[in-house]
Amino acid sequence: MSPLDPEIPPAGEEIHLPGPSIQPFLLTIGITMMVVGLTFKAIVLYAGAIIAIVVIAFWIRDARRELDSLPTEHHS
Repeated sequence: MSPLDPEIPPAGEEIHLPGPSIQPFLLTIGITMMVVGLTFKAIVLYAGAIIAIVVIAFWIRDARRELDSLPTEHHS
């Protein structure tokens, strides 16, 4: 670093990234089953809808837990 370079302030905080999850994959399976069910059988449509709804509910629950675990200054 050159003495002519301006001083860079330290980073305020690290960027938070969620951990790996199977939920996006399961949601994709549910939505795909719904689309296929529109063409072939209604039971596949209903099964895909149930999978998608359950995965979305669990995903929202996990996101709320993660938000609650953040320090209080991050809550809005």
